[in-house]
Amino acid sequence: MGKVMSKQLLYYGKVVPVSFERHGGWYIKATGDYSFTAESNSVPITVVEFTAAALEYPIVFAESGDTVLPVAMLGVKAEHNLFVDSSGAWLGHYIPAFVRRYPFVFSKSEDGDRFYLCVDEEYAGCNTEGRGERLFDSAGERTQYLGNVLNFVQEYQVQFNRTQAFCSKLKELGLLESMQAQLRLPGGEQLSLTGFQAVSREKLKALPAETLEELVKRDEMELIYTHLLSLRSFTTMAERVKAPDAPKVEIDSTESENVTH
Repeated sequence: MGKVMSKQLLYYGKVVPVSFERHGGWYIKATGDYSFTAESNSVPITVVEFTAAALEYPIVFAESGDTVLPVAMLGVKAEHNLFVDSSGAWLGHYIPAFVRRYPFVFSKSEDGDRFYLCVDEEYAGCNTEGRGERLFDSAGERTQYLGNVLNFVQEYQVQFNRTQAFCSKLKELGLLESMQAQLRLPGGEQLSLTGFQAVSREKLKALPAETLEELVKRDEMELIYTHLLSLRSFTTMAERVKAPDAPKVEIDSTESENVTH
């Protein structure tokens, strides 16, 4: 049985705030190696990514504490990413922003009033030998590279907050329901992918007209239907599993009616 993984510091090992005192002589060399994602069968995404991600990955909702967040499914088995090969190359056309921002991430201050740009010091591309992009110049000012990183992570945080608001609306309207995908292997073995939620078409259609109108005007209805259409990608994603493990995907009709329509 597989289960959706969801945690905001997925992939990160030793996360430390970026500072001139600690990282004045540090460089970051992009390795192009995404092996750090190899054991993740899902990755968080933001609503701005839905259109691009839905072309390849099923988009579902996973619990994170008291909230739910959208994740792109990367595999049909636990701890197995079908979109990265043995050399660390990404096999999909779209690389989720959560993956692209690594090894950088924001962390909140204890009072929650400030964000600090952090780096995973265990990233293989971190070095002091001059390989790649320098973080600070000799005067202690951040380089253009670090400035671009900061802008990217700030924009990610903006979109993350927007995504949280969207998910809160889905919960408030009671639209999410637990689902599972049933995977049938050629030899007759069955696997279940569980631990995720999706929007119920029936509950969506039962909403008052004024609520539906609001969802349309706020472009949230488009996000909902993009999510629902993306669930069909379970089938094409399963085709990536190499024989003899290649499963034929069948969605449980009792819990996943909205996938089969």
